[in-house]
Amino acid sequence: MDKSNLLIIVASVSIFISVLLAIFLVTVKTKYRISNVLFAVFLIINAIDMSDPLFNMISDGPSNLGVFKNMLVFLQIPVFYLYVLSVCYSDFKLKPKHLLHALPFLIANLTLLPRFYGVDTASKIHFVENRQSMIELKFNHILLHVQMIIYFVAVFRVLRKSKTLYLENYAGKSINSYKWLFQFTIVLCIVYAIALLKNILKFSDYVHISEWIKAGLLLLSLFIICWYLFKALNNPELFRNVDSKLKLVAEMVSEEKSNEESVTNDSEYKEEILRLKSYMIEKKPFLNSSLTIQEVSSEIEIPVRELSLLINYQLGQHFYDFVNSYRIENAMNILKDETKSKVTILEILYEVGFNSKSSFNTAFKKHTGNTPTYYRKNM
Repeated sequence: MDKSNLLIIVASVSIFISVLLAIFLVTVKTKYRISNVLFAVFLIINAIDMSDPLFNMISDGPSNLGVFKNMLVFLQIPVFYLYVLSVCYSDFKLKPKHLLHALPFLIANLTLLPRFYGVDTASKIHFVENRQSMIELKFNHILLHVQMIIYFVAVFRVLRKSKTLYLENYAGKSINSYKWLFQFTIVLCIVYAIALLKNILKFSDYVHISEWIKAGLLLLSLFIICWYLFKALNNPELFRNVDSKLKLVAEMVSEEKSNEESVTNDSEYKEEILRLKSYMIEKKPFLNSSLTIQEVSSEIEIPVRELSLLINYQLGQHFYDFVNSYRIENAMNILKDETKSKVTILEILYEVGFNSKSSFNTAFKKHTGNTPTYYRKNM
């Protein structure tokens, strides 16, 4: 089997899986419909980008459709950025302003209008044969990679902020889903970095190396799509979304300082701490696996802003870790109880308010330095 036939097979399989997964995402009933639609669009654009071997097989030469297909790459990372926003923030909605993300795509196509889109076939062939010296293509490649850098920086900022907001305001599901999206972004970064090397070599004397890298990227994309499919099937509810209107504690502290107001005076601080700890011990709200800081605020009648500052700033703990500390203390008491020696670790973690084994083990080891099993055996 020669290289071209292998690439056609790989491209066909990748496109088939991408389209199948996109159809599933669009048709499945879920409250996260915007996220699913955005990622389905990302998969379709990616599938079109991978269709070069198939397109070249049926195409007689350079065409407007072929180049326009290649220009769709300018929409890939903006759509992925919107997908990340929709996953991280529960109140995300598509708005007309989001159309501005298509601006680089429009600019790239406009640059090709005079000397490619608007000329005859002979001129198109001349343009492609001399692509290494064409200023339009060089400009578009620079624009593409500047766009990638800007968007990846923006994606990592969104991930960092939303994770911090979650830790400061929620104590429900594990944050492993955030780790997954972070991993997925890292993988995309690596893929685009390899693509950058490929494009640099395209305008050098090593065009043949660029073609081999292009083939390698096509094969790599197949594995990435299969990896995403595996993750999606094993994590049907990827995220516990947060409200984008929530403020980071660091921002609230900064506002307090700029207004020359103390976060709380000593007497108020001690009183609120006692009220909070008494509530946690007596009412045991941590047994609720989806507990939020808003719920605690309502019960002890301390405004959410003040409570967030009290826990995340004054006590120096994220709300997530603060609640988990009570869950772990409860779990330790159960593990030490000889009358409950037959109760399994899995049963204990659900009983104390956790809803995943990984988050329980991580929190337990962070709090005690040991695993639950080791702790039980040595008590």
